[in-house]
Amino acid sequence: MLDDTLKAQLAAYLERVTLPIEIVASLGDDDNSVQMRELLQTIQTARADKITVAYDGQDARKPSFTLKRAGTATSLRFAGLPLGHEFTSLVLALLWSGGHPPKVEQDVIDQIKALSPVDGGDFNFEVYMSLTCHNCPDVVQALSLMAVLNPKVKTTVIEGGAFQDEVNAREIMAVPSVYLNGALFGNGRMLVEEIVAKLDTGAADKDAAKLNAKDPFDVLIVGGGPAGAAAAVYAARKGIRVGVAAERFGGQVNDTMSIENYISVQETDGPKFAAALEAQTRSYGVDIMNLQRADKIIPASEPGGLAEVVLANGGSLKAKTIILSTGARWRNVNVPGEQEYKNKGVAYCPHCDGPLFKGKDVAVIGGGNSGVEAAIDLAGLVRHVTVFEFMPELKADAVLVKKLHSLPNVTVHTNTQTTEITGADGKVNGIKYKNRETGTESLLPLEGVFVQIGLVPNTEWLKGTVDLSKFGEIEVDAKGHTNVPGVFAAGDCTTVPFKQIVIAAGDGSKAALSAFDHLIRSPIAA
Repeated sequence: MLDDTLKAQLAAYLERVTLPIEIVASLGDDDNSVQMRELLQTIQTARADKITVAYDGQDARKPSFTLKRAGTATSLRFAGLPLGHEFTSLVLALLWSGGHPPKVEQDVIDQIKALSPVDGGDFNFEVYMSLTCHNCPDVVQALSLMAVLNPKVKTTVIEGGAFQDEVNAREIMAVPSVYLNGALFGNGRMLVEEIVAKLDTGAADKDAAKLNAKDPFDVLIVGGGPAGAAAAVYAARKGIRVGVAAERFGGQVNDTMSIENYISVQETDGPKFAAALEAQTRSYGVDIMNLQRADKIIPASEPGGLAEVVLANGGSLKAKTIILSTGARWRNVNVPGEQEYKNKGVAYCPHCDGPLFKGKDVAVIGGGNSGVEAAIDLAGLVRHVTVFEFMPELKADAVLVKKLHSLPNVTVHTNTQTTEITGADGKVNGIKYKNRETGTESLLPLEGVFVQIGLVPNTEWLKGTVDLSKFGEIEVDAKGHTNVPGVFAAGDCTTVPFKQIVIAAGDGSKAALSAFDHLIRSPIAA
């Protein structure tokens, strides 16, 4: 089950448990139940003085186990084996249940503890995940923490591969999928603050009031990807007041599975890289304001004055200089059926959702690096992959193209335009496409479509404030200046060519140095 290294790591972590934990397992006769018993025996052996395990549970989901601090009425259940990406979630659940404090802001903990349904009942959450999904742990850990802290929050974590009948019955074709009291609550990556905000109807007003009360920043960075993080570090090292307002720290990096071309880092994955960015940024005392979407910029009215960023929740932040690093998002293919069948066969994350299409036929739209990498990964899971590329040749790196063509269950169509994603009974059943050379139109029956056609900049909110290119990118000069004095930009949202992590980080550093140079040359406002 666990190798010696993982067992040693688990034992070291469980030394931090200070309060007794009770685990009750519901097991069957299948292989997963045998493995769960072995896993739980390993956990108990590591801290027999604090952890008790019983095997007399009668839950309908087998294998599963409940986990709680002794003497409490909390309810947290893991159905299926919490291994792979979810092993960390299990360890954290054990630590929190055993009295180890979570690394969460105290005001968030207070919000969680205060949650109570208006009808006086409970929040019954079910979260479906896959062991290869790198977005799932954030949701699993958030809901696990909420269950540990508040007895009115009851959480069941379900590994989709072990409960395929449930997945099929609920027509779940994307993970993480969260249900609250039997109804769909949300899909995709969510942080604990986001979940709490959806449950606490007064959260937005309280958050806005906190933002309004903040003192002005010397440098305010809007966006927390590699460009924003680098800008924050470089600015903070100048000894000035720096803030970062971001929808989610790390940005698109969180959705990148493998990073192998960031100089000096031989190999890592997106979530780890994003966590490292945040840790380094926080180490410099930067005020990180997560889950904040900017709506408008009001430039300074005089040299040396304060600009203002108005946020979606009604709050606003003031600063002497602003760096825009809002990054980009996955581009939609914009054909009939795409929006209708999103999360019902149309997907954008092969690592997260690929296991849900095991043994099925799928398509990948896009022949760049992300598309070809997706097709290679999916080929090891699904029955057949068809790649559609609009241009006459695949655009991916040669080493990836060679690997793709070596796979027996992959078909490639170049010079091909996707015209429609078809479906029936609420889910995808095919894709229509046209050969751009001959004009021939065809229909390919399949059950999943993964869209991988590049990015679009997150700059719609800036129209009329800063100059944008015809592609929506912020126009910048060699030092990151926009056309608005005191406003700079960096990363994938700008006209700088080649959208790469290392380039974004360099641009963010450059923008921070330019912002500091602007500050020391600016007059002091009256």
